[in-house]
Amino acid sequence: MIELRKIGRTYRRPSGEAVEALCDVSLNIRRGEFLAIAGSSGSGKTTLMNILGLLDSPDEGSYRLDGQDVAGIGTKQQARMRNRRIGFVFQSFHLLPRTSALENVEVPLLYSGRSSIRGLGRKALEAVQLGDRIHHRPSELSGGQQQRVAIARALVNEPDLLLADEPTGNLDRRSALDVMAIFQALNRAGRTIVVVTHDGEIAAHCNRIARMEGGRIVSDEPVAQPKNALEAVQ
Repeated sequence: MIELRKIGRTYRRPSGEAVEALCDVSLNIRRGEFLAIAGSSGSGKTTLMNILGLLDSPDEGSYRLDGQDVAGIGTKQQARMRNRRIGFVFQSFHLLPRTSALENVEVPLLYSGRSSIRGLGRKALEAVQLGDRIHHRPSELSGGQQQRVAIARALVNEPDLLLADEPTGNLDRRSALDVMAIFQALNRAGRTIVVVTHDGEIAAHCNRIARMEGGRIVSDEPVAQPKNALEAVQ
């Protein structure tokens, strides 16, 4: 599904100093995988996720998504691809405070160009076990519930790829396990998921872990027996 070849990304500080965020990163992600990109702060994992999500562009190397060279398409087409094929979940929930859970989830549909969006928001909330909270505003939900609304929003356009950047970073352990249980269920249903995390316990719930240091992938191994988040919650 995804082929990265020798990706490099360098930023410049206001002083003009060059900072190499990614160097010679090659990575394949097959459809239906559940991958953790793990590493400490500054390792390059969020920069890599931004490139995977078409939020940033590499200075070097190639990125092919389902065989299509991403560099060869225009900015507007990349925006359409992000909206229709990629869902994002972030550490901060980024919910609109004055709107209901359902209205928050339906925001991406407004830009999707779909002929019919009826019922899609409710379906997405039911997928994250919040069908009984559709009219609640974010202030009326716990942190874990707010993150589940954010996951529903990422799912509402039925994307091929779900990218989650530190999705449990603002949650207590129980809520974090709830989120990972949802990701595991979505993956079992066929969704391709990439989780960026600094937390080894969270990464252990995924089926494969690519570890980053200094802008490079230093190991990439399958997880022999991923932890079952649902069992841990129960």
